[in-house]
Amino acid sequence: MLKKLFSKFTRRKSKVYAEPNLMNAYARLPVSFVRGESANLWDAEGNHYIDALGGIAVTFLGHCHPTISQTISLQANTLIHTSNLFHISTQAKLSEKLCKVSGMDKVFFSNSGAEANEAAIKISRLYAREKNISNPVIVCMKRSFHGRTMATLSASGNDYIQKGFEPLVSDFIHIDYNKIESLEELTDNKNIVAVMLEPIQGEGGIIVPEKGYLKQVRQICDKNGWLMIADEIQTGVGRTGYWYAYQAEQILPDIVTSAKALGNGIPIGACLAQGKAAELITPGAHGTTYGGNPFACQVALSVLDIIEQENYLERAQELGTLLKKQLQQRIGTTGKVIDIRGRGLMLGIELDQVYSDLAQHFLDSGLVLNITGGGRVIRLLPAVVTTEKQINQIVDTIGAVIDSLPSN
Repeated sequence: MLKKLFSKFTRRKSKVYAEPNLMNAYARLPVSFVRGESANLWDAEGNHYIDALGGIAVTFLGHCHPTISQTISLQANTLIHTSNLFHISTQAKLSEKLCKVSGMDKVFFSNSGAEANEAAIKISRLYAREKNISNPVIVCMKRSFHGRTMATLSASGNDYIQKGFEPLVSDFIHIDYNKIESLEELTDNKNIVAVMLEPIQGEGGIIVPEKGYLKQVRQICDKNGWLMIADEIQTGVGRTGYWYAYQAEQILPDIVTSAKALGNGIPIGACLAQGKAAELITPGAHGTTYGGNPFACQVALSVLDIIEQENYLERAQELGTLLKKQLQQRIGTTGKVIDIRGRGLMLGIELDQVYSDLAQHFLDSGLVLNITGGGRVIRLLPAVVTTEKQINQIVDTIGAVIDSLPSN
């Protein structure tokens, strides 16, 4: 029935890809992209798509940005890797730039967001030792996502990704997000050393907290001597119209983690810290072979420079406002659509129920996005270089597909 309803939008036949030597870790959609430019993608069959997912918030500057491509070529022909046994000038420059835009004091570089969050968790453990707490507890949020390593999946408030990997790393307490009273109830727990949360929950369904919530979390952390850890893996580096989403609340966490858009596709992660939290990592306490190599750092420097020079923070706010307004006008928030929410170029459309194969139907219509929030939220993470014409096309396609969904 559903496939029949979508038949008028379907213009591509699904292809079966043989991958016998790959572990079955992903439920991949039947498409293989072979070329990208700006907010455009082309598959192996020559079909064109508008990319409104950006590799899950990674290609904020779009695909094959000419300056990034030039940087990659030049650095690849200059120096790629030496290891952290030696001084790396581009790493020093990048750390200075990141601290400037984030308000942090120091940075530890890694290869991914999960590793950045691992570093944040390890810093909180060191902080606990400083306070003579032998059984440290980190407060995390239900529906949160912090990564797939043992510590970060334990920190995540998601039973699905934890299943089969028990026993989990202890000790994490999960509370309701955006309910400050849930945190206030824990202030008698003397083992708590940190609160770890996403300023906007991504995998949880683009959950935006009420204005003032993050500021209240900051105040409770200050009052109790807890570290505040902001997981900005998905929200950071311009995605929400700010360098980092916590800046909308004019607060400063103790630790900030960053990745995804920082390398625009080149793997890099960063754990930033300020104050006491910035001083706890010492030689031998933590390390990485590839993290912060000359290649990744030079690309990340170019990313930050482009965002600054092109006023892309302002552009992200403007484009996000336009996209949200047009979505509200086209599909509203009645019937099948429960809510349209987000900030900047991080938007979610919550539907009234789970509709099977929804991402596939959008793909068949030439639009790349994905479904999160338990299968009910259409997640939009377009590039800042997306044109207004493409915004119109995104809205038209989403509207047409939603219109064709079966009604209850």
